[in-house]
Amino acid sequence: PPTHTSGHEYVTMEAAFNTTYYSRTLPPVHKNCPTPMGVAGKNQLPDTKDIINRLLKRDHFKPDPLNGSVHVPYFAQHFSHQFFKTDYRKGPGYQWGGHGIDVSHIYGPDKHSENTLRAFENGRLKSQIINNEEYPPYLEDAPVTMRYPANATRESKFALGHEFYALLPGLFLYSIIWLREHNRVAAVMAKEHPDWDDEQLFQTAKLILVGETMALVAGDYVQHLSSYNFKITVEPETLYGTPFQFQNRISVEFNHLYHWHPLMPDEIHIDGTTYEIGAMVFHPEIVVKHGVAAVAEAFTKQTAGALTARNHGTLTHPVVEKLLRDGRELRLQSYNQYRKHYALPPYASFMELTGDEEIAAILEEMYGEVDAVEFYIGLITEKRPDHSMFGLTFLEIGASHSVTGVLSNPLCSPGYWKPSTFGGEIGFDIVKTASLEHLFCNNIEGKCPKIAFEVPPEFRDVTKRAPQEKSDKNEL
Repeated sequence: PPTHTSGHEYVTMEAAFNTTYYSRTLPPVHKNCPTPMGVAGKNQLPDTKDIINRLLKRDHFKPDPLNGSVHVPYFAQHFSHQFFKTDYRKGPGYQWGGHGIDVSHIYGPDKHSENTLRAFENGRLKSQIINNEEYPPYLEDAPVTMRYPANATRESKFALGHEFYALLPGLFLYSIIWLREHNRVAAVMAKEHPDWDDEQLFQTAKLILVGETMALVAGDYVQHLSSYNFKITVEPETLYGTPFQFQNRISVEFNHLYHWHPLMPDEIHIDGTTYEIGAMVFHPEIVVKHGVAAVAEAFTKQTAGALTARNHGTLTHPVVEKLLRDGRELRLQSYNQYRKHYALPPYASFMELTGDEEIAAILEEMYGEVDAVEFYIGLITEKRPDHSMFGLTFLEIGASHSVTGVLSNPLCSPGYWKPSTFGGEIGFDIVKTASLEHLFCNNIEGKCPKIAFEVPPEFRDVTKRAPQEKSDKNEL
């Protein structure tokens, strides 16, 4: 169980029982230490704007060396915000979520929101048909809490499971596809169990979607991110009979690690039209205009950015500056201290950390000692092995949290992980065979386009070959 919180440098019972805290992998640097990183480095950390301008700001777009598609950052953001729910009213060390995969990003953060999104008929969620496709209801038809600008039109205000998932069309796309999947699964259950009432159909479909999420995350998403040369599957049975706890706590370090904004390109190309990222903000109707199949196909064809130095797009600068300030308020320990915690040898020099003379020189000027490099800066500037999306420290920390987060879900425990939980073998099979391709192709009418986290070889320079029509911001 967790031993530390962001409010204490020492062990407390709060860490174990007060789940409004994010847990801590390492305790905060003690307030009485002579430097912000303990004893190493300078008395004052470098200016955050200087860090952004010299180390983080995109000088030119750097593509992901593993040819990851734009599906990667959008899936990551949509998936992870079901458990990254920082309560900024209290501070960056607090959260208000359920510490795990609970699909609250699909069904809403509480029972009232869930009930507002439900149709209360045949286990379904509310939806509407636009251009012969199923979409979430308009906000006026399911008045849940959502964030929209004051000038948003009725046709751009949809009711979703997460309040800011209308922010970008990619988040809206995944909200649509999971809505369709719930209603599809509910229909399968209704056919299989004609005697079931609406409540049982709904609850069973929700359980199946939790299982699908875990299987998809392990089998497709983590498989792509890790570059492992073996197949990753969800097989909870391997843990039975071992001292394993089917409960999870989200750590503040995992939250900071998951800020993958360099993966977002500056532009998105959809069906011959180019949209600047900034122009897409709060315009979910872009998906309606082009259709789900066209947008999903476009994401498959376009390469995401590399998670590396000097690759944060302009739109993300305020976010990463806030992250750096939060890390300092939380008194996160230095990057080398986390390497030690994960049984990795600490870096002896800035050059060993980065593998880049210019970046190493800037870090040395800013921090003085390699033992004083901040956690997030270490993650972003660390050199990457060949055929890897992340540095080794990033992989070690991220993999341990990700795998534990999936396997510790109650659904993986013996009391849940059995056919009867999922409405019989038919539901259990939906869970076990879940994939990104199945998620989309089971919910797209007609021919399904190629759907993948990796850009297929034939599309890897498609945006260089095909002329793109620039969208007019005034048309959005």
